[in-house]
Amino acid sequence: MTPRKNSTPAMALLVILLGMTLAFNLRAAERNIIFFITDDESPTLGCYGDPVAVTPHADSLAADGTLFLNAFATTASCSASRSVVMSGLHNHKNGQFGHQHHFHKFASFHDVVSLSLPRVLARAGYRTGHIGKYHVAPEEVYHFETYLNGPGRNAVQMAENARGFITDTSDKRPFFLYFATSDPHRGGGTDQNSRLELKPDLFGNRPNRGSHAGVTEVFFSPDDVPVPPFLPDTPETREELAHYYQSCARIDQGLGRLIQILKEADLYDSTLIVFTSDHGMAFSGGKTTVYEGGLRVPFVVRDPYTENRGVRSEAMISHIDITPSLLDFAGGLDHGINGPENWISPGEFWKDKDYVARENRSGGFKFRSYHGKSWIPILGKPDATHWETVFASHTFHEIQMYYPMRVVRDREFKLIWNIAHGLEYPFASDLWAASSWQAQFRKGPDASYGQKTVYQYIHRPEFEFFNIADDPNESKNLADDPEYRLQFENYKARLKEFQKEMDDPWIMKWDYE
Repeated sequence: MTPRKNSTPAMALLVILLGMTLAFNLRAAERNIIFFITDDESPTLGCYGDPVAVTPHADSLAADGTLFLNAFATTASCSASRSVVMSGLHNHKNGQFGHQHHFHKFASFHDVVSLSLPRVLARAGYRTGHIGKYHVAPEEVYHFETYLNGPGRNAVQMAENARGFITDTSDKRPFFLYFATSDPHRGGGTDQNSRLELKPDLFGNRPNRGSHAGVTEVFFSPDDVPVPPFLPDTPETREELAHYYQSCARIDQGLGRLIQILKEADLYDSTLIVFTSDHGMAFSGGKTTVYEGGLRVPFVVRDPYTENRGVRSEAMISHIDITPSLLDFAGGLDHGINGPENWISPGEFWKDKDYVARENRSGGFKFRSYHGKSWIPILGKPDATHWETVFASHTFHEIQMYYPMRVVRDREFKLIWNIAHGLEYPFASDLWAASSWQAQFRKGPDASYGQKTVYQYIHRPEFEFFNIADDPNESKNLADDPEYRLQFENYKARLKEFQKEMDDPWIMKWDYE
């Protein structure tokens, strides 16, 4: 028999390649991701200092991770915000200007597929799963491999329904689970047991102090709940806040069950967990606005590979950072381009799909890089910074609610440009019906509503300029104050520059409106 030549070097090379492949697979399998996003929740958690919140599992997660004290949504509207979360792009560029469902029918541009969160993680080697609220479009852009059924008002049951996906050992790829509750969104009717004429919304809670299956409901007294400064301290507001806090406590139990499942499967120490909300609480002055009550969100990250834990970070982060950060954790972010390493051009992706090729796929935009940037490098670093300035971009909520606003904010000042200021401020249907709003609206235009009157809330000036460092409650508009003229003009210029950099079509409104 003639011996094979160079068999030893060839075998050595094969062993090396197999070893490298095995090492990569082991590394990948140890970097799972759970992204937990709630619906209309402000930073009303114990770890943020809330005196009544019952959120022990979120608090424990924060104690074992990094708590961001200055985390901001880019828009306080459900679909538009989720499109930012899942694209790393402001919604004025990704194309999802408002709600996706029913007749509203907003959707992202098809070419966003090259940056979309579930798509890029799948290309980075992840099996992707979704449970709960979806609320973006098109599905082919934001496509998950697995869709799990789950009652969005019962995060405990959602966690149990996701158990099989999390613990699946037949697929060796790491998992990415997008876990989206419907709590604490308004809904489920009103509390008919209230003695007030205007009944509070139930916020998904069972009527008559009932309980969701497997949940130990936590009930709150209206007398005990703290009233945020953007709301009026009235019996109606307090009753609604009590129901809101109950809904938030139910979410926390779902988070606890998820963590329990991870620990039982020996996956907790190989899984990144992110806890946040799409935007602030569903009260007028919060949701649908670009005030602090609408844009400030809870944000907790537990990275099992970060040594320093229990960090309370002052760094300013934004929802546009989520997709690039998760891709960075997965090892798939090209830091030079600030986009996916394993990128596929939209033209290549859609080339065999004629039904899409005839559509306006891009709005004239290119989709190679993210607006946001990864916060993975600053986890566990209490003194680290991220953004010096954050921006917000709101256009629609419901399709009837055209009211474009643009915001520039840093640690000192905040500028809001109400582009359609000649219009009355439009209300989301559920916020208009809210007892907390109607109780004050019925008293007349001079009735107080948080830091404003009812009239001032409905009739906005073109610009609102706040010294946010000294006036965190946004109580005094400095836009017409001569003492702040230079700062005001400076922030207007910065806002224009942002719009130019971010390809905002509404930049033209500076010239003719």
